[in-house]
Amino acid sequence: MSRYLSSVLVALLLAPAELFSPLVPQKVLSTFQSLPKPIQYPQWTDSAGKWQMFNPATWTSGFFPVTLYAVNTRKNLCGATAANGLNVADWLTLGRSASTGLIGLTDGNGVGHDVGFLSFAFVEELVINPNNQTAIKAVNDFARILARRYSSTVGCTRSWDASDPTDFQVIIDNLMNLEVLYRSADLTGNSTLRTIANRHADTTMANHIRSDGSTWHVVEYNSTTGAVIKKRTAQGYSDSSTWSRGQAWAIYGFANMYRLAGDSRYLETARRLANYFIKSIPADGIVPWDFNAPLTPSPRPADSSAATIAANALLLLSKHETDPANAKTYSDSAVQILTNMTSLTWRPSWQSLLSNGTVNKPANNQLTGTVYGDYYFITAGNELVARGLATCT
Repeated sequence: MSRYLSSVLVALLLAPAELFSPLVPQKVLSTFQSLPKPIQYPQWTDSAGKWQMFNPATWTSGFFPVTLYAVNTRKNLCGATAANGLNVADWLTLGRSASTGLIGLTDGNGVGHDVGFLSFAFVEELVINPNNQTAIKAVNDFARILARRYSSTVGCTRSWDASDPTDFQVIIDNLMNLEVLYRSADLTGNSTLRTIANRHADTTMANHIRSDGSTWHVVEYNSTTGAVIKKRTAQGYSDSSTWSRGQAWAIYGFANMYRLAGDSRYLETARRLANYFIKSIPADGIVPWDFNAPLTPSPRPADSSAATIAANALLLLSKHETDPANAKTYSDSAVQILTNMTSLTWRPSWQSLLSNGTVNKPANNQLTGTVYGDYYFITAGNELVARGLATCT
């Protein structure tokens, strides 16, 4: 057992107070008010903490709109007061407004497999208003785009396009796009969409996961035969290392597939992935960009987004775990990960909530805030409150 996991099991765990700081709604509102027209969305910050804005046809564009929905959820959980800062806006109205910039992307212009991320706000809208026709159309259109990227020969939806059409590339992140297929199947009755999601998860389970529970970032298949031709990384340290954000996506993806499909194989896979993540966190408790990146000659950068995604993944796994002891280990680990990373990365003066995100270390994009890291920071707090594991103050 790692020193980190031992400390988790014996510590009195309290969620970091920053999760519920009034700076959370203040910063989110300020970002909404600064969105350009025509609309662009934040993706990462510069080294001074200022958001960099991007065209809607970007994989991260759905995260800020759904962040507004997450703050609306926070208001419903905690109430809106001057003390918590949640009284400064009608968050649901803002979320609906910010989502309009995603509508034109339902034709699939340039986003490809990441339409699942773009669907997040519309999925949240349908929880609030199941009859919202704009949201229904968006979810169905995004699912249709993703389904068109499916190959029955490979058993996956294609992630990145390649100049060679026989090179069928699948990234571990793509597990996060499968829920839109389930949501559209619920809306339309098209069970083929669930079959595609399940087959993608099964193929990923067979080929993306090493025997020790770690993951490869990219698996390349031959589109004609379905054979695996290469396993590699694109954003990690090496082809044999474990990129931490990819590992976090994998935990979340399989825990979510267990929630959606009820297949015990997905639960067991999520456990293996989670156990690897937890035991690989170094003694200082900070999630690194890559678990196997060298410590020298320069410090290995952290990735606050990997930490917040993993915390949400562990909370989701804990919620649906059938073993009470496992459930407690995963929820305790989630709180400890949040606490340790918040102590390093909370930046009151930045436009983002957190710093020390590693967007893409090989491209030298690190030490930033990330819109997805902030979103999962907020949703982790919401989940802790909803489950009675934290209070709103």
